[in-house]
Amino acid sequence: MPAVSPLPISEADSGHRLFSRIRLATPSDVPNIHKLIHQMAVYEHLTHLFSATESDLSANLFSSLPFLSVTVFIVEASPYPFPQNSPHNRNPNYSPVVGVADLEVPVADPERENFKSEGEEDVVVAGYALFFPNFPSFLGKQGLYVEHLFIRECYRRKGLGKMLVSAVAEQAIKMDCCGVNWVVLDWNVNAIRFYEEIGAQIVPGWTSCRLTGEALRASANAT
Repeated sequence: MPAVSPLPISEADSGHRLFSRIRLATPSDVPNIHKLIHQMAVYEHLTHLFSATESDLSANLFSSLPFLSVTVFIVEASPYPFPQNSPHNRNPNYSPVVGVADLEVPVADPERENFKSEGEEDVVVAGYALFFPNFPSFLGKQGLYVEHLFIRECYRRKGLGKMLVSAVAEQAIKMDCCGVNWVVLDWNVNAIRFYEEIGAQIVPGWTSCRLTGEALRASANAT
């Protein structure tokens, strides 16, 4: 996996480089976020659970200040350095993290037209992380829980996933959190290997539980 190095936004273009940027999502990103969530559902063979609409995301992702509730980091990619005058550099809630990876060949992105980032030429959305505060009561402190972390296929193994995890971890430290938690499907050996490589502990003995639909309503009406 190529190393992604921190990069001053003014750095000049050079060779087969992949410039990357992590920033806070805005309402204008909802169409791309929706497509990314669907792609993750396809990848995880969970499309039967996918019912989110763009309206759902618009209504629920930006209802409070970032980091106090659900927050989305967008990771973008470009063959060129990001412009200094980008409006994303002036977000008062988060300063974007910019990096660069040296590649042997340029990325072939067959979906670049579908994932263009609004307002910036040659910039595409490559992935996202969706997370929110939780409270591990055994530790007595707030943590961050990552619901989704997803990189589009053509941008995998280029350091962007590690960059996203690092951004969430850095935010957790800023918020004095006790840690960052997430789950991974047991068949997803590539993801498990990646998480182990970055130092995450794979915790055995836990099974996810979910109440939805009729079961949720039946439980709520139980006496």
